[in-house]
This record gives sequence, C-alpha cells and structure tokens, in this order.
Amino acid sequence: MDGVTVSVLGALVALAIAIILILKKVQPTYAMIFGAIIGGLVGGAGLGGTVDYIVSGTQGIVSAIIRIVTAGILAGALIESGAADRIAQAIIKTLGTKRCLIAMMLATWLLTAVGVFGDVAVITVAPIAIQMARRANYHKLGVLMAMVGGVKAGNVMSPNPNAIAAAEGFGQPLTSVIAVGIIPAVTALIVTALLARALAYKGSVITDNDINAMEEKDLPSLGAALSGPIVTIALLVLRPIAGITVDPLVALPVGGIVGTIVMGKTREMGRYFTMGLGKMSGVAMLLIGTGALSGIISNSNLKDVITAFIDAMGLPGFMLAPIAGILMGAATASSTAGTTLGSQIFGPTVVASGVSPLAAAAMTHAGSFAFDGLPHGSFFHVSAGAVNMDIRERLQLIVFESLNGLAMVAMSTLVFGVLRLMG
Repeated sequence: MDGVTVSVLGALVALAIAIILILKKVQPTYAMIFGAIIGGLVGGAGLGGTVDYIVSGTQGIVSAIIRIVTAGILAGALIESGAADRIAQAIIKTLGTKRCLIAMMLATWLLTAVGVFGDVAVITVAPIAIQMARRANYHKLGVLMAMVGGVKAGNVMSPNPNAIAAAEGFGQPLTSVIAVGIIPAVTALIVTALLARALAYKGSVITDNDINAMEEKDLPSLGAALSGPIVTIALLVLRPIAGITVDPLVALPVGGIVGTIVMGKTREMGRYFTMGLGKMSGVAMLLIGTGALSGIISNSNLKDVITAFIDAMGLPGFMLAPIAGILMGAATASSTAGTTLGSQIFGPTVVASGVSPLAAAAMTHAGSFAFDGLPHGSFFHVSAGAVNMDIRERLQLIVFESLNGLAMVAMSTLVFGVLRLMG
C-alpha cells in the first residue's frame, strides 16, 4: 500500500459504479463499497491495497458515526412522542390558511433545525399542509417546494449527521458549524418563500383523494415538545458562551432524555431509544459506505486533477470547498454523504490553500445541498409520496429546489470565501 496511488480512472470508476448501482436500487452502503473495491482494483492499488484504503477510510469516520448514533435518542423522542407533530401543528395553525405556504416552510425548517430528519419532517407536516393548501386552492408544486426548501434551510443549521460530519471532517466544534449555517439557511428561507409563491398555482391540483384523515393523538404541550431541543442547544452553546465544552455525544442524548421526562413519557423511553437507533443505523451504514469510497478517492489523484482544473479556470482556491460539496452531494444524492465525502477527500487540500477550516466546512456543507434531491436518493421519492405526487411532476421540482440549493452555496461562498468572514 505504501507509495501506491489510485489512478484518476480508478477514482472515477469507483464513483461511477456507486452511482449506477444506487440508480439500480442497490442499497447505497453496498453500492459505495462495491464501487470502492472495483475502483481500487482498476486504479492499480491491488487487492490488498484496496482493502487497506477502504478500511482506513471507514476508520476515519468512526467518531462521527458514534455521535450520529447517540443523536438518535433526541430524534426518537421528538418523532415518537408526537413532539414533532405538535411543533408543526402549532406553526401552521398560528399562521393560518392565507400564509400556509410560509407556515409549511417554517414548520419543516424548525423540525429539521432541532434534529428531525428531512424525510420525517416532510411526512409529519404534509397531512396538515395538504389540508390547509386545499382551502387556499394552492397546487402541489408550491406546497412541496415550501416543505423541501424548509428542510434544506433547517438541515444546514442543525445538529444533524451532515453538520456532525462537517465538524468531524474539519476538526471544528459542532456549534460553530451550526452557526455558519445560519446565513445560507436564511438565504434558503427567502428563496423558498419566493419560489413557493411562484409555484403556488402550478402543477397538479390537490383533490379529496390526496387528503388523509388525521389521527387524533395525545400530543404534548408546545413547551414540553420544545424542551428536548432547547436543552440540547443550551448544552452545545455553553462552549462559546461560558467556555464549557459539552460534546454532542453527551448533549444530544441528554436533550432527548430530558425532553422525554418533561413530556411525561418516561415509560416510553426505551421505545423511543429503539426507534431513534433504527433511524440512525441507516445513516451510520451510509457513512460506512462513504468512508469506503472516501478511502479510495482520497488516495487517488482525482482531487489534484480537480484542483488543477480550478487553477486553469482562474478560480480562487477556496472554490474547491463548495465545488467538492456540490459534486459529492450530486453523486450520492445525499447531503450527509456529500458533506462527508467532500470533507474527508477535499478538506485537507482546501485548508492547505489558506482557507480557514470553519470557512471550508461552511462552504462544503452548503454545497452538498445543491443537488442532494436527485432521483437516485431516497428523499426524492419520500417527499413525492408525502403529497401523493407522481414522479414526472416531482422531476419538475428538481430545477427549483436546485436553484434554492445553489443560492445557499452562492451566499455561503460569498460570505466565507470572497469576504472571508471566518478568516
């Protein structure tokens, strides 16, 4: 393995095989591992070198995986207790029918911002969103644009797997990564509001068949529902405020436990833990696949070729960060995988060019949202199903959600790359 570098062809084959297999509905973890194996062999690493690179790549993200798994305690508590439902209903009912597109956007934004997965946020908000939209005569494209845009805005400033991966990859505190995500998040909210309004009467009409009767649930109060996220955020911000570092490994599960107690659901705590672990296990497995792929690509000349291309185009060195996020997010159709691969593979090169690690993390993270909603990812299909939208119509929305993602990237690059707000 020593001295052996995977060829550019091998790295490209690894990516291509992974993408093709994902499109063929092969489980993404296996798709990326298979791609890594074939790419390493094609790239000249040999069987032993290929295995070594794959193992070293997965070892590099173990700490992120552990933190992501513990985050499942908070996620499980929010979802299974009905806290997520309560938060969504409170926002939508408060703003009312006339402002329901804004309400949908804010509901999915807040849910993802406090740690709920994007697909779960859309599924949670969709039933009441559809009902409100029907009263306002809004169409499906506008409704789904509002929710998808809210998810992107929330994800970029949330203690979720993306941010954890970025924090780990660039060696930055999670609170700092969340903080630098606020600017692209605000950008996403503004652009989403404009696009949702423009699409309000576009696409298919919402019919009675699209409206499902909402189950009556014993939901917690709004204050109790928010208690878990508030405790988590309070613990995380102790570092910048008081110089006391509470690792996400502790802060996220403590928030989930406290929230469960406050909601009076202590007896259900074990079930919440199990559900949260099940949800995060999928992400952990995904990251193992990205680690395998990262091990091959990071030991290839691909990053050097991309860097040379950027130089040849006369672009500044910091552009590698958003471009890495964009390319990897598009390749995997996942902001989590995109951020992880971008950080692991291109992060050292970006920082070596003189960009601060936090600025690099901000731009890479934002870049991963540009094309993370492509059809070879699960969110594309989950979001379509949430509003009973056919695939052809869902494909139309990709253009608009990508515009939203690119606006996030552009603002992040302007602030942290051009203006160098973070040094």
